[in-house]
Amino acid sequence: MDAAESSRGAAGARKKSWRSELVLAYQSLGVVYGEVVTSPLYVYKSAFAGGDIEHSEGNEEIYGVLSLVFWTLTLITLLKYVLVVLRADDDGEGGTFALYSLICRRVGAGLLPGAGDDLKGQRGGAALPPASSVRTALQQRRELQWLLLLFALLGTSMVIGDGVLTPAVSVLSAVSGLKLSMVDEQHQYVLLPVTCVILVGLFALQHYGTHRVGFLFAPIICLWLLCISIIGVYNIIYWNPHVYKALSPYYMYRFLQKTQYGGWMSLGGILLCVTDLGHFSQSSIKLAFTMVVYPSLILAYMGQAAYISRHHSFEKNHHIGFYVSVPEKIRWPVLGIAILAAVVGSQAVITGTFSVIKQCCSLNCFPRVKIVHTSSTVHGQIYIPEINWILMLLCLALTIGFRDTKHMANAQGLAVITVMIVTTCLMSLVIILCWNKNIVFALSFLLFFGAIEAIYFSASLVKFHEGAWVPIILSFIFLMVMCVWHYGTAKKYEFDVENKVSISWLLNLGPSLGIVRVRGIGLIHTDLISGIPAIFSHFVTNLPAFHQVLVFLCIKSVSVPHVQPEERFLVGRIGLRQYSLYRVVVRYGYRDVQQDSLEFEKTLVSSIAEFIRSGDSDLNGHLDGSDSPYEKLSVISKGLPFQKDGEPEASPESSTPTETNPKLVSSKSRRVRFVLPENAQMNSEVRSELQELTEAREAGMTFIMGRSYMRAKSGSSMIKRIAINFIYEFLMRNSRSPAYAANVPHVSTLEVGMVCQV
Repeated sequence: MDAAESSRGAAGARKKSWRSELVLAYQSLGVVYGEVVTSPLYVYKSAFAGGDIEHSEGNEEIYGVLSLVFWTLTLITLLKYVLVVLRADDDGEGGTFALYSLICRRVGAGLLPGAGDDLKGQRGGAALPPASSVRTALQQRRELQWLLLLFALLGTSMVIGDGVLTPAVSVLSAVSGLKLSMVDEQHQYVLLPVTCVILVGLFALQHYGTHRVGFLFAPIICLWLLCISIIGVYNIIYWNPHVYKALSPYYMYRFLQKTQYGGWMSLGGILLCVTDLGHFSQSSIKLAFTMVVYPSLILAYMGQAAYISRHHSFEKNHHIGFYVSVPEKIRWPVLGIAILAAVVGSQAVITGTFSVIKQCCSLNCFPRVKIVHTSSTVHGQIYIPEINWILMLLCLALTIGFRDTKHMANAQGLAVITVMIVTTCLMSLVIILCWNKNIVFALSFLLFFGAIEAIYFSASLVKFHEGAWVPIILSFIFLMVMCVWHYGTAKKYEFDVENKVSISWLLNLGPSLGIVRVRGIGLIHTDLISGIPAIFSHFVTNLPAFHQVLVFLCIKSVSVPHVQPEERFLVGRIGLRQYSLYRVVVRYGYRDVQQDSLEFEKTLVSSIAEFIRSGDSDLNGHLDGSDSPYEKLSVISKGLPFQKDGEPEASPESSTPTETNPKLVSSKSRRVRFVLPENAQMNSEVRSELQELTEAREAGMTFIMGRSYMRAKSGSSMIKRIAINFIYEFLMRNSRSPAYAANVPHVSTLEVGMVCQV
């Protein structure tokens, strides 16, 4: 009986798992595939846009383009991305930066020090991989580490450029169906304003988030896929049932042989049938593409080819594109669905751009920007105001400047293929370094897909004067910003390490540190995970007074997507108990949401109190100045409980302190307040230290923020002086404060300026 129940339970679990996968696959249609499913609107138009290809009676040209579309979609999107690249996710996260962080973590080739060597996400793999020449070279040669980072940033900058181009191309292509109902040149005065209005509305609504209307995205995409599939089947049956022959690679060969240079140029338009799916993961996404998206797209492209093969006048009307193959009776409903699908696809790309920039900020590769979380329940829904308006202005400028999709499609094609090449190169390193496969597998992957993508890249690059210059200029600007910010941040960290104050010197001053200790908690932000920052000595030298409790706070973003809450806080003591000096390291993954100032403040104090109460604090009473600072820092899995303003008093079972646990509540001033039970059986020193922390917290907390003015050393090269003195300083002045300090009241913040010669 137990075996039968166990069998039924296992079957029920499998059924529930499949049901969950199907639901996720359905939801992913609106989030992931919005860009690729709208590509039938402009692929054939872009492929024949050059006008150098003439249609013959044998339809070899249109069959050749269909064959190229089919095999490109099959080899690159289905085989490369769905079956291989999506397996290389970084704990559920994908993209060039996820692949880069995965490689760096496995090899230990990161350029900035982290604080996550003990995390579950770091340990999550198997045993330490065997040594290899590639791994050794990356570990020992810093120039290779910079080259790897530069390559990842190049792919990321092209993704941002795609976030500018895709909304413009998709929306303008969808709106172009209005041409069919207009005479002469009327469309010139209608299409552009309508497109601009839709784009402005799309970007203007970003700050509301997608959680309110997100439930409509999947139905819209499903309706669009159903629509193009039915139209495709109708065109195949009605116009040319033999179009399936074009799926043979023979027609691809004949097309390139016959058209030669014109056919090679058309590859830049054919490329638009695929997109980079490396920014997503999960088996549900693979299921959605394989079972729904892929068949629908193939039917749509075959249907268009069947129609064109019987209407060679398409040469004269190629500017209309997709809509000529739509039966006239349903053209207006299809136009409406196409516009909605284009908006959903653009929304997915914009959201992906926000996500990529957040990853860059977390890994110190992009200036700090304001990140707004638009949903308190759905993870990952963010809005970045500065980036949103920059994308909108660039998108409108390209739409108004080019006025048609030909040049913008050329630009989009170059951006997409560049990201694909970067992904292929990084993926080949993942195969060697992370999957521990033979180098033959990695080279085979690199050469096979790299050769295909190199051909498409050359066809896109040759259209430099026809719009392909746009992603090059955009990526250069974004790449320069990211490289300068990363370089400046690295130099600032090196300056902090070289000029940090010896802890021994500080402790030799005695418990009072040779200065007046006033009531309250002083929270000193530093990038150092050991030692005392130079900005602290700079402050006490000029103003010899400080708070009775000092906390050196270091917030680190580590190269894992998420840090578990029980592993977030590392707390240690500097010196003996009577010094009241603590070091706290707070770790966030590059996809984690940082707490607001009030919650952060409460959690921080709770973690210090838990550290004091635990026995670990007794092991941290000596100097924190060794080469391994984490040997004396303890992971605080949970802080002590507290009560928020406006909440009812907790029940006795939940609020009554244990023998050793103090209770934490909030006073009317919204400050955390400890209530130490009179009968608690705890060490007198522990009680005294907790009481001091309580009194200091009641007196208030002051955030001491360093303001570093970066200057290149005399004798530095001209490039370094421009990068540090002008570009980095400009970015520093116009970037946001750290996330946890964004909402700290000005009366609680003290900024200490210091010139850093790097």
